[in-house]
Amino acid sequence: MADPDVVPDARSPQGAGEQAGPAGEDRVLTVANVVTSVRLLGVGVFVWLLFGPGDQTAAAILLAVLGTTDWVDGQLARRLHQVSRIGKVLDPTVDRVLVGAAVIAIMAHGAVPLWFGLLTLAREVVVSGTVVVLAALGARRIDVLWIGKAGTFGLMVAYPGFLISHGAAGWQQPFHVAAWVAGGAGIVLAWAAALAYVVPARRALAEGRADRRRGGVPKARGPLREPGEVGG
Repeated sequence: MADPDVVPDARSPQGAGEQAGPAGEDRVLTVANVVTSVRLLGVGVFVWLLFGPGDQTAAAILLAVLGTTDWVDGQLARRLHQVSRIGKVLDPTVDRVLVGAAVIAIMAHGAVPLWFGLLTLAREVVVSGTVVVLAALGARRIDVLWIGKAGTFGLMVAYPGFLISHGAAGWQQPFHVAAWVAGGAGIVLAWAAALAYVVPARRALAEGRADRRRGGVPKARGPLREPGEVGG
């Protein structure tokens, strides 16, 4: 993803080098950034498929692909040593665009209840807003919790399932049941993760402020990162 799993302390030799900013991080045209850009274009194709030709099955399949390939660009960036500043911003931005567009489009299509879609969007706003505030205050990085990943996965399964099962055909019913099972578990775990971040967030903020008082540099900006989704 946009942030590495482990961010070295800026006061260590490795962290100091990263703080100075490797020349490679200034690159724009990288394989990872191309993949992220293709995913952004895919959001537009998804909306067009749903409201243009009205092919909800194709739209659901594309949404599932976009959601499950969220980790690809981040893995490519690290494995190919192509981590870039623009990628660190572009990747989470595309994730948020994907979540917002998918949930709003599927609600408008009538394939998911309004209350469920609003719960998903509200959780995104809370987590994303917290990330921005903590980053601005200089908090250290917060490790992603497993329940957050599990919640994201559940919602990532649920929304394409809701879409593909929207109709009266007999073959759609199993998909509808599976979507509710995954979605119910996903929304509960996603909100549980959001609440569970309260204590680590306070600790990360205190540690970041302590670093600044000692003349150090917090470990990372953008302290909270979850795979994006649907529903990150």
